Order: sequence, then structure tokens, then C-alpha cells
Amino acid sequence: MNGNALRTGLVVLVAAIAVGLYASVFTVGQMQQALVLQLGRVRAVLNQTGEDRPGLYFKVPFIENVIVFDKRVLDLDLPVQALLTADRQNLEVDAFARYRIVDPLRFYQSVGNIGLANQRLASFTNSSLRNVLARSTRDAIVKTDRMRLMNEIQEEVNRQAKSLGVEIVDLRMTRVDLPAQNSSAVYERMKTERKREAADIRANGEQLAQTIRARADRDVTVILAEANQKSEQLRGQGDADRNRILAEAFGKDPDFFSFYRSMQAYETGLKGSDTRLVISPNSDFFRYFGDPQGRAAQSGTPRGTSDPSSATGSTGASR
Repeated sequence: MNGNALRTGLVVLVAAIAVGLYASVFTVGQMQQALVLQLGRVRAVLNQTGEDRPGLYFKVPFIENVIVFDKRVLDLDLPVQALLTADRQNLEVDAFARYRIVDPLRFYQSVGNIGLANQRLASFTNSSLRNVLARSTRDAIVKTDRMRLMNEIQEEVNRQAKSLGVEIVDLRMTRVDLPAQNSSAVYERMKTERKREAADIRANGEQLAQTIRARADRDVTVILAEANQKSEQLRGQGDADRNRILAEAFGKDPDFFSFYRSMQAYETGLKGSDTRLVISPNSDFFRYFGDPQGRAAQSGTPRGTSDPSSATGSTGASR
């Protein structure tokens, strides 16, 4: 009986010691920082700087408790908000911030947790956005001074965030745009302006095309007139040279000239397979058919014809 009670007491004692050891040991990770509280009073801040390394630590069980905070950079995504600029333009601004806890004691005393810290930082950032952007124009926000304005907003938010024990690492405006109704109006105005510019360009192009076309037509007319004039001059000169050469040839050999002109007449008059000439075979036109010398027919007998009656009764020749 006494032995069973002793064994039970030893088991209870070992269990109590194990529970006490488990309750008195805690670890701080590489990406964590911790506060050790003793009955609500801060006894130690661990892994805030390089002096307190991450690792295994001890505490008084049931008297001290540990609160752990993240040491990494935390995200803060802000909702889209409408702002009024210095030139009375409505803008929709979408921004985000990145921050980290640099003073866990102050962070614990001021907000206590990440959710409440995000709410306070969002309020600081929205207020700073409104104050800074309200003093700037739309063009400065969208194009010219955007980086300077973001740095100014970050500095202003950092001054307020120090009271929370946090530091703003980065703050950016991801999108700055006009409201939907304004965007539609601006788009329609831009489309109208582009259509007007396109119409002006087309009109100028058409005017230039007509000018070029008229100049080309005038040049064509002038070139054709000059070419026709030159061709007529050349043709007249050629005809004169031809007549002169023919006249000289006729003067040198009249018989050959007569033969040559007759051959040209035959070639021109007897073209085609259905040529018909209504002419007497005794005509002077066929004088080279009966006699190569072209001498006139005698006593009405056709050249190359043995029957006079057949020659006088013929009314035509064909080829």
C-alpha cells in the first residue's frame, strides 16, 4: 500500500517537473523578436538587436509569459480611394506600404497586434496621401513629380509611425487613374480629337495628291505635245528625204523607178486572199505581168494571152 502511494507520488512529481520545465522553456526564431512579461511588466526584449541572439530561453513558469512579434517586412495593402488634386481633378489612387517592427516594446504598448497596427498605418497613409496630393496637380502626380511625391508621403507616414514602434520601408502608388465616368468622357474627347486630326491629315493628303496629279497631267500634256511636234518634224524631214531620194533615183533610172513603184502598188493592192480588182487586164496597172520590161500591149492583144476574145470578155482579175 505504501509502495503504491510512493510510486504514485513519484509519477506525479516527475510529471510536475516535466510540466514546469516545459512551461519554463521557450524559443525565439531567427525571424522573430519577443517580449518577456512578468505579471504584465516587461522584463526583457529578445532578438531586437544583435545583442540578443535567437535561440532557447528560460522563464519563470506561470509568472512570466512571452509575446512574439514578426521581425520580417510586413505588407499593408490600402484600398482604392478618391482624391481631389490642386487643379480640381478627381483621381482614384491605389497604394501599398511595406513596414517592419523596429521597437517591439512600443509596438506592444501602442497597438499590441498586427491587425490594429495595420488599421492605424492605413489611417496615417490615407491622411498623408490626401494632404500631399491635394497640393499637387494631376500632371505632377501622374507624370512629372510622382517619385518625389511618394517619398514625401513615406517620410510623413514614417514620422507618425514612430509612435507605433514601426518603420515604413517602402510606399508606392501602384495606380493613379481618373474615375470611370471621367475616363469615359476623356476617352470620347480623345477619340474626337484623333478623328479630327485624321480628317485634317486626309484633307491635306488629298490636296497634295490633287496638286501632284495636276502637275503630272500638265507635264504629260507638255511632253506629248513636244513629242508630237518633234515626231511631225522628223516625219516631214523623212518624207522630204524620201522624196528627194526617190526623185534622184527616178532621174538616174526611170525604168527601174517605174518598176519599183509598180511592185509597191502590187504589194499594197493585192494584200489578203480575197482581194478583188474590177479592172481591165489590158490596163497599164498589169503591164509588168505580160512583159518584164513593162512595154505597152500591141493591137489590143493582152500580154501573155493567146485568145483576144477571152481577154476582151474578162472583166476582172482575182488573187
